[in-house]
Formats: sequence, structure tokens, C-alpha cells
Amino acid sequence: MKERGFAGWISPVWLVLAAIVSVQVGAAFAKSLFALTAATAVAWLRMAVAAVIFLLVARPQFSGRPWAHWRVVIGYGVALATMNWAIYQSFARIPIGLAVTIEFLGPLGVALTGSRRARDLVWIALAGLGVALLGAVPTTVDWIGVGFALLAAAAWAAYIVLSGPTGRVWSGVTGVTVGSLVGALVFAVPGLVAGGATLWQPQVVGLAVVVGIMSSVIPYGLEMIARRDIPAGIFGILMSLEPAAAALAALVVLGEQLGPIELAAMACVTVASVGATRTLKPGLEPID
Repeated sequence: MKERGFAGWISPVWLVLAAIVSVQVGAAFAKSLFALTAATAVAWLRMAVAAVIFLLVARPQFSGRPWAHWRVVIGYGVALATMNWAIYQSFARIPIGLAVTIEFLGPLGVALTGSRRARDLVWIALAGLGVALLGAVPTTVDWIGVGFALLAAAAWAAYIVLSGPTGRVWSGVTGVTVGSLVGALVFAVPGLVAGGATLWQPQVVGLAVVVGIMSSVIPYGLEMIARRDIPAGIFGILMSLEPAAAALAALVVLGEQLGPIELAAMACVTVASVGATRTLKPGLEPID
């Protein structure tokens, strides 16, 4: 009798949901570190931890590769690192749930790129309404935090576009391994300078390891297993739960609360994402 693997016992839907929870709880723990060291330092530590673990697991082949392979993975790594750095800068200024909602405009934009269908205009308008609602929040919105979230959205879009070419020349987990290494090297100096002596506090290092594992290693591994058996459309719809999961994790871990208008903005973007991914183009499904 053929032995069943781990994925054979657990529905891929549950694996994706577990990955989403892991990412967002990791994000909440990351924000708890901002009282101890700079957000840039935390972002770099996350990248460095993920890169080390991925290198130990994947052991990618570096020699003998043409420049074309390196060019695409460097772009992929810079996009990945910029996304992580920018969203942490946003977390430092606005609630996590709000930041992730804005960030999700990136994959939503990729999903709708080039669409000529009239119904997709509904999803664009709904996402636009969600962003417009932020201007109606009674309290003062930190627009620098919103700007960083938009930068993270643009980087996430670039990451999605570059994932396909990277996966074709760097098979399996090697693409994200080399991309993580590129990101860790790019942000090494800013991370070390921003963190200074605070970077090496035992509490900071320990929590950074937890964040790197929860925000990068676990979710990527679970999603890799799940993607073997789950349709792209369903995967995209599940990923649309990210903003709600982020808000819930921030509420439980940090006590962050969102007001009615902010929740309405989140609902608009989430519904727009679900609607768009129901008819998602092949190869453009949002992935984290």
C-alpha cells in the first residue's frame, strides 16, 4: 500500500489558511519588536533568518548559471525585500489590518491588468472606494504609512510578475531561497545601521527568528504543498482573506482596533479581490 504524505492527510485549503495565519501572526510579533529596535532592522532580520533557513534546506546550485538566470532572480529578490521592508515601515505608522488592506491592491491590480471585461470595472471601482474611504476616517490618517503600504503593494505586484520567470529557471524552493538571500544582502547595511546595538538584544534576535520562520519559512512551505492540489482561482480567493486575518492577528496580539470606516474599506478591497480572482488570468494569481 502506497504511503500517504503529509498533504494527503490535510486539505490544501487548510494548508493555505494555516499559511495566512502564520504570516499575519508573524507580522504582529514583528510590530511588537518596533519598541525595541527600528522597523528596518526587524525587516532585515526577517530576511536574513529566512535566507539562512532556506539555504540550509534548498542548497541551490550557484555555479554555471547564465546572467539571464541571475538577472531575473535579482529583480525578484529586490521586489521581495522591498515589499517586506515597506510593509514594516507602514506597520510602524498605521494599524496592521489597514496596511495589509492597502498592500493587497498590488495583487488585485495584477489580476485586473489588461482586463477588457465590463464586470471587472466593478472590482476596480470597489477597490477604489475602499481606498477613498480612508480619507473619511475621523482621526488623522498617517499618509506616510499609507504611502509605504502603497509601495509595498507595488513591490508585491512586481514580485508576482517576476515569480513565473524565476520559477522557470530556479526550480522548486531555490528561487525564493536565492531571492531571500538577495534581499538580505541588499538591506544588510540599512538594517545594521538602523538597528545598531539594539539589533543584538537576545529578545530581539529570538523574536526575529520566530518572525522569520512564521512570516516566510512556514507559509512558503505550506503554500508549495497546497499549490499542487488546489486550483489557482480558489487559492486566490483564500489569499483575499489576508486583510481580515491581519486585522484579527493585530487585535489578538497587539490590541489594535479598527473603526467602522476602516473596516468598511477593508471589506471593499477584500470583496473586490475575491471577485477579481474568480476569473483570474493564468499565471497572475496572487501569492505571498
